[in-house]
Amino acid sequence: MDLKIRRMESTYIIDAQGDMDLYNSTELRKVFMKMLEKKVERLILNFEAVEYIDSSGIGTLIFICSTSKRANMKLAIAQVHGAVKKAMQLTKLLGYFPITEDLTSALDMVRD
Repeated sequence: MDLKIRRMESTYIIDAQGDMDLYNSTELRKVFMKMLEKKVERLILNFEAVEYIDSSGIGTLIFICSTSKRANMKLAIAQVHGAVKKAMQLTKLLGYFPITEDLTSALDMVRD
């Protein structure tokens, strides 16, 4: 998994690319923890280029969502599609995650 971090005003966006599985989901967790240390208030995970997720990846997303809520960080997950969206539907977690269709909607979600 390749992760690129960019900033739009006061919102950080992590562009993820590749599979989010047992072998690399910890990378996203590490980057998220660095964001917490920096006291980031708004974060978007852009999953436009993520094609696959396994239970480890789902677990990482659950950790990120629950931790961000406790830290009062506004979080959105943008552009979930294909097998990733299907995995979230099968695990009945699609409604748990703050998912938006596109980056514009995600930016609106974290600004509110």
